[in-house]
Amino acid sequence: MASFSTYARALIAATLSFALLAGCASLGGFDAAKRYDKKYGLHVEHSKVNTFCLLPKLRYVLWKAELRFGRPVVVTSGFRNPIHNYMVGGAWGSYHQKCMAADVFIPGVSKSKLIAFMRTQSQVGGLGCYPGRKFIHVDIRKRPNGYKRPVQFKGC
Repeated sequence: MASFSTYARALIAATLSFALLAGCASLGGFDAAKRYDKKYGLHVEHSKVNTFCLLPKLRYVLWKAELRFGRPVVVTSGFRNPIHNYMVGGAWGSYHQKCMAADVFIPGVSKSKLIAFMRTQSQVGGLGCYPGRKFIHVDIRKRPNGYKRPVQFKGC
């Protein structure tokens, strides 16, 4: 039979967990998302951002970033058809066209912190950083043999 101290420890742990979660919720992280629309389960910078076909593996990476920082990921660019991709200067065969990439930022989180987090995620295959822009590019391409970190380009 469990002792009183075992029950007391469990009660204290549950109370602390609740307090911690309540504290995170009150930090205002998701309040920042109120100014962004939500499409297909993701916050988007504007109504023309298409997140419909983003693959579950990519959505999982974005969800993990939301959990890590306690704030919503905002997608600035998701799926792009070939014409749109060309018009915005996207690379030929862009992972955006394959529903495997998103350009994202997190309100109130520095790009350097978001980049550092994404570098640690095994599902991230490509990471793009653009000086002077508020977003980073994240994709789930297969990493080349021997790569322990994402392929990085454009200022990472």
